[in-house]
Amino acid sequence: MGRGFLALLTLALALVAAPARAHKPSDSYLTLKVAGQQISGQWDIALRDLEFALNLDQDGDGALTWDEIRSQHDAIANYALARLALTSGDAPCPIVAGEQLIDNHTDGAYTVLRFRATCPAAGAALGVSYRLFADLDPQHKGLVKLEHDGATSTAIFSPEAARQDLPLRAAGKFAQFADYVKHGVWHIWIGFDHILFLLSLLLPAVIAPLAMKQAQTLRAAFIDVLKVVTAFTLAHSLTLTLASLQVLSLPSRWVESAIAASVVLAAVNNLYPLFRGRRPLAAFAFGLIHGFGFAGVLADLGLPQGALVLSLAGFNVGVELGQLAIVAAFLPLAFLTRRTWFYRQLMSTGSVVIALIAGVWLFERAFDMKVLPV
Repeated sequence: MGRGFLALLTLALALVAAPARAHKPSDSYLTLKVAGQQISGQWDIALRDLEFALNLDQDGDGALTWDEIRSQHDAIANYALARLALTSGDAPCPIVAGEQLIDNHTDGAYTVLRFRATCPAAGAALGVSYRLFADLDPQHKGLVKLEHDGATSTAIFSPEAARQDLPLRAAGKFAQFADYVKHGVWHIWIGFDHILFLLSLLLPAVIAPLAMKQAQTLRAAFIDVLKVVTAFTLAHSLTLTLASLQVLSLPSRWVESAIAASVVLAAVNNLYPLFRGRRPLAAFAFGLIHGFGFAGVLADLGLPQGALVLSLAGFNVGVELGQLAIVAAFLPLAFLTRRTWFYRQLMSTGSVVIALIAGVWLFERAFDMKVLPV
């Protein structure tokens, strides 16, 4: 058991070490408002990322103060803007730094860097070259929102997609829908707490209840998975819609803490049957909370007012497609290995590891403290 425990612990830590920032990996949020030849920008960048790049904590006490941040505004602006380039046609649009503020996102404090740029001529597209943290974090993503003539479009930048031309004309409704489908797929694939919650609930699906003498069939496992996934989908779709339309709202700290708690309980259920055959009901109840988490990310992306419902639907479809891809990969492998020693260890030791990691997430989110080193 000792060797198996170490192997599973190593695997679990490898899976969650990068996303141990609790919910989001490294992201920044760049808003560009284009009016003719003038561009006004706002760039929200996580202070934890800037601290790693620039060593903002000058006294080394592990806590960033406003004085430490303010004293390095020039360094922050120079570092960030050196990694952003805007062009109209083939001509560069020089960027001038403006004021800096502090804002809180669901995953911590961000610096808010404002700037302006002037293009020599208004073009049909704005070229954006984005290289922030490309040399430090290959997983970093820049979520860019472009506003022009009342229309909003979005794009995701990464080291693999660091240069993009963003059209200034209003995107068609289908293009906006497809854009938000991609955002939804991407979010569920990087939402490690959502994934661990769902997989923890699905692990028992291929194992027959003790009251049954016959082995679990693939059809029975599929029906069980379908019930859990459907309940989770209905619940988070409901609260995602209500929160995105600003009908309901909850403090993000409560939401993120409750999501971490749901992962703990789903994992503990594999060790001690808390839900006792009511996993679909648990998936629905906790899915309501996860929907608020999805809505928080969608709020950061922004919804184009001209196609609000369509874009919201696209994001939700993307979340479901990403979720179904995970389930489609999980179910056959789980069914084939359900009688093996590995699967028994995954149910027991793996669930313990998941519960422990989610417990750390819960502590970090509830008390706004950092425990894990990344």
